[in-house]
Amino acid sequence: MTKEEFDKINVFGLGNPNDAYAKYFTGKSFLNPLTDPSKTNVFLANVTFEPSCRNNWHIHHAKSGGGQLLICTAGSGWYQEEGKEAVSLEPGTVITIPANVKHWHGAKKDSWFSHIAIEVPGEGTENEWCEPVNDEEYNNL
Repeated sequence: MTKEEFDKINVFGLGNPNDAYAKYFTGKSFLNPLTDPSKTNVFLANVTFEPSCRNNWHIHHAKSGGGQLLICTAGSGWYQEEGKEAVSLEPGTVITIPANVKHWHGAKKDSWFSHIAIEVPGEGTENEWCEPVNDEEYNNL
């Protein structure tokens, strides 16, 4: 899928380069906040990944509640929890990530990809960024 084709179906918009979190991504990503944290306790953002872009392994820690929801909206991507097979992500796929589960997500090699990321409110929530996804493992998907 070309960038021009992707832009036509990426209904929540590309947003700005995700520079604040670039060190936790392989490749380039973009962030388009959909809610204002000062007006609600639920933060939603459209995250867009260029082809082959993915975030590092990471964990959404919480004492209670917490975790993350992904609602896939455009393109094709991958989601993987530690110790499990990768799951193909297509528009309409919804992924529920419990708190304290190590995982990563991102675009497939040949596709742009967007999902809405929702931080689930909880007690004692914090994110832990871990190592990058191994190139060999990613390229074998």
